[in-house]
Amino acid sequence: MSFLSIHNLSVRLKKGPPLLRRVSLDVAAGEVRGLVGESGAGKSMIGKAVLGILPPSVEVTEGEILLDGVDLLKLPPAQRRKRIGAMAALIPQDPLTALNPSHRIGPQITDRLVDILGWTRPDAEARARALLAEVQIPDPDRVLRSYPHELSGGMRQRILIASAFAAEPKLIVADEPTTALDVTVQKQILKLIAGMQARHGTALLFVTHDLGVVSKVCQRLSVLYAGMVVEDTSVADFFAAPRHAYSAALLDATPKYTDPSAGLQPVPEAVIAAVQAEVVAFDRGAAHG
Repeated sequence: MSFLSIHNLSVRLKKGPPLLRRVSLDVAAGEVRGLVGESGAGKSMIGKAVLGILPPSVEVTEGEILLDGVDLLKLPPAQRRKRIGAMAALIPQDPLTALNPSHRIGPQITDRLVDILGWTRPDAEARARALLAEVQIPDPDRVLRSYPHELSGGMRQRILIASAFAAEPKLIVADEPTTALDVTVQKQILKLIAGMQARHGTALLFVTHDLGVVSKVCQRLSVLYAGMVVEDTSVADFFAAPRHAYSAALLDATPKYTDPSAGLQPVPEAVIAAVQAEVVAFDRGAAHG
């Protein structure tokens, strides 16, 4: 049974165009599912909808988001926040802006455990120290007393990973968690996330534009274009034989590190035109019921 099930989720700007077009996908307990596509495809919007953090200018117009069998969209706001807070967490994209610069690291990990989940302060602090050690941060006590600007980007991202796992959530949304890091640190962080996910058995919705990342950490993936899922498949099948022309073009556009002389291959205009036509046809069908 899927821990997260999204059925026909549509999101749009209020009095504006659609951002997600009847998106459906499932994430099983302990599974890692990738969301891939170019910038603006709607990857992060799916994660925000699941976590209940859509911008005020955006609204859900139809669909279901079932978290452990309960439709979040049918819950009163307070109950929805409580359920999401107990079961899900976020690893955000930019570790510098995600952490409050005026607060020390310790409270930024422990306050959620104390205020939302009812932990005692000593238990929450012990949990924070243990998690910092698990994400391979030396001298956790010093780091808990530090401010974000006193730490490197890689260390800040490790702190966000520790914070996401703090309450043992059943689902984590990782929103391009390595984008703001250099290549060497990216590799370390990906390995760390994969190890934490495996040890804790957490379902992971991994948002990325990097198919190389997908090949390393995901079991299944959804390919999006303009807020529409064009392919939903296993990672193995995707890399062996993508079914949709746009998926195949994305794969062909991936840099070939084994052949530095090979030039970059953009997605052909004919493929873009064809998938745009699919979106137009989809919108026309939706408008007519």
